[in-house]
Amino acid sequence: MRKFLTLALTLSAALTATATAAPVTLTYWQYDYASKVDTMNKLIAKFEAQNPDIKIRQETFPYDAYNQKVASSVPAGQGPDVVNLFYGWLPQYVDSGYLQPLPKADFPVKQIENSFVPMVQTSKIGGQYYALPTSVRTLALFYNKDLLKAAGVLTPPRTWEDFIAAAQKVVKGAPPRFTTLGFGIQPDGQDYHVVREVLVRQFGGSPYSKDGKQVTYDSDAGVKAMNFYTDLYTKYKLGTPNFFPGNNSYRDAFIAGKVGMIIDGSFAVGTIQKGAKFGWGVVPLPVFKGNGVRSNFGSYWVNGITRNAKGEKLAAAVKFLKFLTSEDTQRTWLQAVGEIPASKKLANDPGLRRDPVYGPFVYALPFAHSTLFVDEAGQRKAWVDAINSVILQGGSPANAVKRAAADEQKILNGYYK
Repeated sequence: MRKFLTLALTLSAALTATATAAPVTLTYWQYDYASKVDTMNKLIAKFEAQNPDIKIRQETFPYDAYNQKVASSVPAGQGPDVVNLFYGWLPQYVDSGYLQPLPKADFPVKQIENSFVPMVQTSKIGGQYYALPTSVRTLALFYNKDLLKAAGVLTPPRTWEDFIAAAQKVVKGAPPRFTTLGFGIQPDGQDYHVVREVLVRQFGGSPYSKDGKQVTYDSDAGVKAMNFYTDLYTKYKLGTPNFFPGNNSYRDAFIAGKVGMIIDGSFAVGTIQKGAKFGWGVVPLPVFKGNGVRSNFGSYWVNGITRNAKGEKLAAAVKFLKFLTSEDTQRTWLQAVGEIPASKKLANDPGLRRDPVYGPFVYALPFAHSTLFVDEAGQRKAWVDAINSVILQGGSPANAVKRAAADEQKILNGYYK
């Protein structure tokens, strides 16, 4: 009887301890983008229902302050356990020790590269993956069907020559008194990616050496790319930067029905769907007549585990990261946010490839290049400053390319040497 009572008391104590044990709480950070935050809240609720011993606290910050907030918090032992980062920031975070490598037992390298689209390999550093995406992005041409039709353009442009002709028919007014733009020019939006990774390659060049350590766009192809893009403003007068106020002025102006065409990423689909009150469509980025070379810029945001996650928090973070990169979550993200699944299997789904909105972005995956940034902000500034030296200061495209190449090579040398 005494043994039975002792056993009963032991079991009761164990059950009580299990019942009262506090769940592991993880802090998750991402920047404040409405559709992403709302979707993540729903995903967190689903994850917590599947894992009642784990709680996720999501915290968000304005995009402009986000990178600095992460960089200042994690080294101090504060901030997130799991963090959402632009892939271009990874080298800096890895070198600084902010991120820990994904456990190979849970995320085998071979399995990652068999399961994810090729551009994800840009986030492998020193043979190890430190983060993985839920989705990826490419660029495409958004067009206002109503504006183009009213201007007599009945089919969206498939070549750059037709693009210029269509935009010229749509544009109304002239700088600085445009009322409608033919093209939403914005160097610090997606345009500098277009010059570097699309136009340079379409003119027969390559922006970097294979190992990413050397700038190679200070070339005839680079000058032609810069000249073509800046001509959209200086020669053809298709539009002007900052037509609307704000960081996304080109997109906001398009949504307002004041722009015929913009180049934007698949991440913009949800925002445009909600805001645009007119007929619009999406087609692949144009090519040059008689050339046909296709290229695109691919990018993505990744989720990584910071050095704050140790012990039971690390185990919980691994579970959460597996959930965030699962095919079920990728499907949800596509439907709610509008970003392409990072899974090879899902990206090759015939229905998605035929989709009138997402199809052009999926179509670009095989020839999309992800720039191997080592200092994304600094490298972006080098390009945007160079472009602005032409369209705002009247400089020559050749000098602009030379300036960008020198500034960016200095950044690369500082990192690799």
